[in-house]
Amino acid sequence: MQTKPIHNTPTYIPPPIRPSAPVHQTPSSSTPPTKPRAISISTPNTPVAIPIPPTIEPDDSIAAYYDYQFLFMSQRSEATRPITLTTVEGVIPPDFPTGTYYLTGPGLLTDDHGSTVHPLDGHGYLRAFTFDNVTKNVKYMAKYIKTEAHVEEHDPETKKWKFTHRGPFSVLKGGKKVGNTKVMKNVANTSVLKWGGKLLCMWEGGEPYEIQAGTLDTIGQYNIMDGFDFEDHHDESRAGDVWELAANILKPILYGVFKMPPRRLLSHYKVDSRRDRLLTVSCNAEDMLLPRSNFTFTEYDSNFKVVQKQNFRIPDHLMIHDWAFTDTHYIVFANRIKLDVLGSMAAVYGMSPMISALRVNPSKSTSPIYLIPRFPEKEKGKERDWRVAVEAPSQLWFLHVGNAFEVRHQHGNLDIQIQAAACSYQWFNFSKLFGYDWQKRKLDPAIMNVKGGTELLPHLVQVSIKLDSDYNCQECDVKPMKKWKKSSDFPATNPAFSGKKNKYLYAATTLGSRKTLPCFPFDTVVKLDRDTDSAQTWSAGRRRFIGEPIFVPKGDEEDDGYLLVVEYAVSMNRCYLVILNPKRIGSDNALVARIEIPSHLNFPLGFHGFWAAN
Repeated sequence: MQTKPIHNTPTYIPPPIRPSAPVHQTPSSSTPPTKPRAISISTPNTPVAIPIPPTIEPDDSIAAYYDYQFLFMSQRSEATRPITLTTVEGVIPPDFPTGTYYLTGPGLLTDDHGSTVHPLDGHGYLRAFTFDNVTKNVKYMAKYIKTEAHVEEHDPETKKWKFTHRGPFSVLKGGKKVGNTKVMKNVANTSVLKWGGKLLCMWEGGEPYEIQAGTLDTIGQYNIMDGFDFEDHHDESRAGDVWELAANILKPILYGVFKMPPRRLLSHYKVDSRRDRLLTVSCNAEDMLLPRSNFTFTEYDSNFKVVQKQNFRIPDHLMIHDWAFTDTHYIVFANRIKLDVLGSMAAVYGMSPMISALRVNPSKSTSPIYLIPRFPEKEKGKERDWRVAVEAPSQLWFLHVGNAFEVRHQHGNLDIQIQAAACSYQWFNFSKLFGYDWQKRKLDPAIMNVKGGTELLPHLVQVSIKLDSDYNCQECDVKPMKKWKKSSDFPATNPAFSGKKNKYLYAATTLGSRKTLPCFPFDTVVKLDRDTDSAQTWSAGRRRFIGEPIFVPKGDEEDDGYLLVVEYAVSMNRCYLVILNPKRIGSDNALVARIEIPSHLNFPLGFHGFWAAN
């Protein structure tokens, strides 16, 4: 089959392995110290995609820098027609289900005019791996999502790119800085979902883009947030308060000048497997600048018909990326933020990313958690005010949720359990995620590998909340996973157990064996058994990194199925799709198959994926 090249991409040539060579010591002055204390990793002054790394021992700090760049190298080519992939190790099992694994993430991070954008602002690149249970073949396709920003910034005749949209997280070199109001760059690069016959690519700040499943052609924006009246649960007596007046002043500026959509859809959705419903959350654009947060929760049936829509106003300044649900509650983790006046001025003048206008707000020593009634009409008579947060005794910034469920006891008491990935307020920095350095237009792995990273960087936590029969909080506790305290993220479960009590949790993690990259990128899949409090791992190997694990169910047992994870083999300049047997993780035969993507189609680190069974 053929592919449609858009532009030739420089090939990354990894540092050759020389076990007998001494470890190259890099002067500590090559990388200025950062806070928290970062591991020193050299960042060459020459562009990443051009030079051949020097012949050095692969655990050297310079080698670590080049290995890290492999994860974020732009891929300008598309696979516009299905390509049959080659299985280079193992075999595709005969009982592997027929279906498609969709993975989205940034595809382009550098243009032809000197600009490098933050990975969160990279143009969305949708990958599709289709499994055929009859032929045992895997077909691969990949296309850019043709968003409005993509169409404006790419010249189809010259094949050149010029970034014109700033995006929330980036600073442009070749584009307009001062006066550039193109801030909300919807790149549809964060998550992907197939529901009710529609394939959607989602982003944190606007409507999703609908994609044609067979061809991966972009249909256009899908209006998911309008067209249905909702029940508003906020206090009407506050309608004329000062923050409502401030909101009315901000709206024409944000909507008109900065072209922000009135509401932004969170990229993380939930699937209630018990009711066969899709759950989404959206919030008001102006709330990012106000000490209040409006959240609209919408539930859809399997045909994408709205069955419930409710709005709740929380009296706090929050920014959430992921959330949770149970049979009775929506759960919002209060990642608290505040306006940064100096950062706002620098952002407006194009000297720093627009997100610099906000900073984390560690004024509380606790982590507020809001338990919002999912079915208020069924809970009438309950005494608890949902506007009052449950205060978790730990200051954490919540990133991703693996699962949440509740257990109701005989007298009506309720236990809520949440498994998530969280990090420290001290470490979290909006504009420096993934090590983005807009001054040098580089990605610095040192920021993601700080000393003391176990407690600062993303790690797995268990949240336990005990409520009485009126939903008043009796106890709240947050603890790291006992048997796994290493840097971890992207927690996942069998989707058939979403919202139900689960025994197993999977996540991307690291063994910490590489001194120069001990915390990130991840190189290992961990399987946690919550009943026995045990952990088993599968590691990709030396100088091989992984993304988010996805569970593909095939039976009734919770771990009956397969895990899919993309492997980035830096040492071989290859990307692979790996199939793992969840029951065998921890043993030598956990790997079922390793499927190779052609080297000219290597792609950057993906964010989130979705398994769609046929």
